[in-house]
Amino acid sequence: MRVLKPAVFVAALAPAAYLVYGVFAHALGANPIDAVTDETGTWTLRFLVLTLLVTPLRKWTGWNALIKFRRMLGLFAFFYGSLHFLTYLVLDQFFDVSAIVADIVKRPFITMGFLAFVLMIPLAATSTAGWIRRLGGKRWNLLHRLAYVSAVAGVVHYWWLVKSDISRPARYGAIVAVLLVTRVWFAYNRRHGIQSRAAVPSRPAADARATVERR
Repeated sequence: MRVLKPAVFVAALAPAAYLVYGVFAHALGANPIDAVTDETGTWTLRFLVLTLLVTPLRKWTGWNALIKFRRMLGLFAFFYGSLHFLTYLVLDQFFDVSAIVADIVKRPFITMGFLAFVLMIPLAATSTAGWIRRLGGKRWNLLHRLAYVSAVAGVVHYWWLVKSDISRPARYGAIVAVLLVTRVWFAYNRRHGIQSRAAVPSRPAADARATVERR
């Protein structure tokens, strides 16, 4: 774990490092602003998917140490989401707040992208152990289900953004859908297990019933 966590951290920074290199080396094509916007948005969605994958993968494999990567991956999703939004804010709109508000109101794909980003803010802000203690585990878990809403909004943003080839957003949509269904399945099994245990009589009750039957 001492080696793996720093390795994952460095790997997660690699796309940002490449974009910085590409800007200064003029390696991002004729429109580097569009390239940075597209890549930061795509990596935001990828890290959201990876964050949501941690819990199912942990349950499927039994490798509980995977939970140690969830916070890091979630914060990297917010990091790339922030870069994506800042690229739009600074390089595309030049801090024109009125134009940005008009975009959010009038252009549905911008609306969904902005929603996905805004939903990540409370997730990043409450990602520390201190906030888990303040909110309590149950409320903290309920709040962090917003990650699924953010991922869905991100997929819709990507889907509505592309003009013709929807194959990539469709793939991300399929992955997010599987992760959502998986979470519902886990919740169903958990409730079913609780109900099954509740239906089984306690040991004293079972012993008393057996005694009565023997009598």
